Amino acid sequence: MAKVLVPLAEGFEEIEAMTVTDVLRRAGVEVVTVGIPGSLVTGSRKVRVYADRKVDDVNTAEFDALVLPGGYPGYMNLGKSKKIMDMIVTFNKQNKLIGAICAAPTVLAKAGILENKRATCYPGMEKELPYPRSDKVVVDGNIVTSQGPGTAIPFALKLVEILQGQEKAMQVRKDLVYY
Repeated sequence: MAKVLVPLAEGFEEIEAMTVTDVLRRAGVEVVTVGIPGSLVTGSRKVRVYADRKVDDVNTAEFDALVLPGGYPGYMNLGKSKKIMDMIVTFNKQNKLIGAICAAPTVLAKAGILENKRATCYPGMEKELPYPRSDKVVVDGNIVTSQGPGTAIPFALKLVEILQGQEKAMQVRKDLVYY
């Protein structure tokens, strides 16, 4: 079974984090949320969430993918975390799947892994990406990016397709009544 790490920094975008977590779990993917800095994390809309683990309690070797939600100031807090920045570089070196949505693709750019990669992000932030695209979801090698809360379901379904196959993604899409 695929195992995905979803870091939740203070100010994360609730729709993006919860949609990705929910859709992946529906597909049979093990998702572990990690709080930065602690277990109780408050989203950008003041929704409080208990993460499964603290970021200090994570062994990245046990994960197949890393998915970063956006949100303000969540994406900025992800970019300030040395542990998260190190994880991004490590996952990329190992060619593991990395997903980022909304403003979080700018964190991937900051980590230096978007050189020669196409990506998308929250509209208006394209100047922070080396090769921005306007698509709702962009896949380039091991990196999947998406634009924002309204694209969270197609983003999550693309991650399901990559991790569990197209048939599973289509089944989850049908179960969600997402057409």
